[in-house]
Amino acid sequence: QVQLVESGGGLVQAGGSLRLSCAASGSIFSITVMGWYRQDPETQRELVATLTSGGSTNYADSVKGRFTISRDNAKNTVYLQMNSLKPEDTAVYYCNARVIPYRDYEGDALDAWGQGTLVTVSS
Repeated sequence: QVQLVESGGGLVQAGGSLRLSCAASGSIFSITVMGWYRQDPETQRELVATLTSGGSTNYADSVKGRFTISRDNAKNTVYLQMNSLKPEDTAVYYCNARVIPYRDYEGDALDAWGQGTLVTVSS
């Protein structure tokens, strides 16, 4: 069992910044990928940014140059620094982790999700 706890969402004016955090705990041997996704009532959940344990990043085109994902592997924590926020960034942001639960595990990495944190950007 893996738990992801997110924090840092809130209300901000356009052009402002927020920093999201997500800490993973539970049955974790390693985490291959941590990332952030978002969803608003009008759209399906979409990728925002991911970061592998080796340091490779992937960003949605809409956030490149504005958002930065980082990770503390020792703490199983991922961060999302969001700058120059726009009203269209308004959504519930979900943390995701792909977890290897123990050393000799041979299956696919387990997919864990946080409960979501609301980011609202006012114009």
